[in-house]
Amino acid sequence: MNPVITSEEILQTSDIGIIATDNNGHIVFINEKALLVFNFEREKVLNAYICDILPLSGHEVMRCLQKKESLSGHHIIGKKHSLVISITILEKNGQVNGAICCLQKMDEFESVAKKLESYRMHHIQLKAVFQSLQEGIWILDPQGRIIDINPAAEKMTGISAADHIGTSVADLDGYFDRMSSLEAIATRKPVSIHQYVNLTKRHLSVTSTPILDNDGNVTLVIINERDITQIDQLKQNLEENRMVAEKYKEELNERDLLEMKNDHDIITKNEHFLQVIRTVLKLSRMNASSILLFGESGTGKGLLARFIHKNSPRNNKPLIQINCASIPESLLEAELFGYEKGAFTGASEKGKIGLIELAHEGILFLDEIAELPFGVQAKILKYLDDHEVLRLGSTKTKLVNCCIIAATNRDLEGLVKAKKFREDLYYRLSTFTIRIPPLRERKEDLTELIPHYLQVYNKSYLQNKHFSSKALSLLYSYSFPGNVRELKNIIERAVVVSDENNINESCLVNLEESNTYLPQNQSKDNWNLHDEVREMEREIIMKVMTQCKSTREMAGYIGVSQSTVARKMRRLGLSWSRVPNRGKLMQNIEL
Repeated sequence: MNPVITSEEILQTSDIGIIATDNNGHIVFINEKALLVFNFEREKVLNAYICDILPLSGHEVMRCLQKKESLSGHHIIGKKHSLVISITILEKNGQVNGAICCLQKMDEFESVAKKLESYRMHHIQLKAVFQSLQEGIWILDPQGRIIDINPAAEKMTGISAADHIGTSVADLDGYFDRMSSLEAIATRKPVSIHQYVNLTKRHLSVTSTPILDNDGNVTLVIINERDITQIDQLKQNLEENRMVAEKYKEELNERDLLEMKNDHDIITKNEHFLQVIRTVLKLSRMNASSILLFGESGTGKGLLARFIHKNSPRNNKPLIQINCASIPESLLEAELFGYEKGAFTGASEKGKIGLIELAHEGILFLDEIAELPFGVQAKILKYLDDHEVLRLGSTKTKLVNCCIIAATNRDLEGLVKAKKFREDLYYRLSTFTIRIPPLRERKEDLTELIPHYLQVYNKSYLQNKHFSSKALSLLYSYSFPGNVRELKNIIERAVVVSDENNINESCLVNLEESNTYLPQNQSKDNWNLHDEVREMEREIIMKVMTQCKSTREMAGYIGVSQSTVARKMRRLGLSWSRVPNRGKLMQNIEL
């Protein structure tokens, strides 16, 4: 059985001095703390009149007994002690039976008061911070009941603290699309979510953080809320501004594109060709490793290759050009890959660096790529795969970094099917294939091309000539099978041949007849265009060969490249020994 603690034991062990008197002011009880404070002996003060023992305090006790009023926190300054006393009147059935005087030294009282004031100020400061924070704060107990909500949280959520303190957050489920506090209590880990508030239509970033005691149990949950509705709006505004900036950037890029193409003598307003230039510009700036240019003869493949080089990061490095149809097959490999001293009969004693090596860190332009021999195609493919060059007669490879631009006017895919071009090389080259539209598909460009080249050749030949309306009409209606190259040659010839400043249609080399050409003795229903064009080419080439002494001279005469002449002669099976009446004047050649 537990021992009973008496009321006297409690009073004797109190930290506050206690003196009890009867209704006449005689001391009937004094505890140990009071004896210690005044250095009294118990036997001398019991039953003594309180005013005799404690004049100042006793006076206050007697006054309270007479007035039947209690006194709280009265300060008494004595000779030896400075005290704070509180006096309580004991009454029973309306009669005063005595008084209890509780006393404490001032220094002790001030120490306690200071601690209480410190806590009070601390509480005020924390409350001020809690109330003034711009972020929403919720405080929950371990069961998820609301202890407090600050004004910022009330504003964000539309939930009043006065109406919901003491309720569980589980009861607020319909106010939000999702909640994190109960999950934080269950997991005892911080939980962060994005939350939508149905009342205020706001988007919040919410973090619920459980506060744990030393045993790992949840004592509080602090919910922190941040309004990101404005951030979402800023993001939307930023995206709108970005789109506007992109629009202006596109407009600036379009203007830059027009300036760049004009700087490179690329004249066009055809949307298809402009898109080609945009694509080529993007590939050049991204430093694409291989590009295939496909287009008919005279469409400007070489011009576009120079444009790529000029606008690529390699523009300060060399652009090496080679026409694969203009070099004999036996020498082509040596030209491309180089050779060592004594590699073959007739080789230079010093050896020779190949064109690929010369193009190191620059660009190698392989025109007429379809004319590459199979053996050289294999070596080109190997270079594209490992970027290593092996000279003829050498046993050591050399690492070379160059971009390869290939160009052709032939159907490489058809050549692959016919086993005349390596399939693996075709797919390696055709990663980025650019098709250049022929002039007949962009006839609107004639309005700029004709004045441009007329001005060029007027300046070149010191003339001031212009086309008549009929001549212009004839030019606009012509199909230009030789594309821009043919247009340039026609204009140059017209400027030179015309005796008057006004160039009439008679100076345009019978373009009208060329446009309406049909083979003799055949109707439109049964003639084969391919065969007839081939036969016409044969006739023209043979007539030119009777007048000229070399393929280069022929190229200048008919307005095509020397490689095109060599290729056509090879395809048509023509050679100088097979040309009849060579040396006679060529008559009535219509091109």
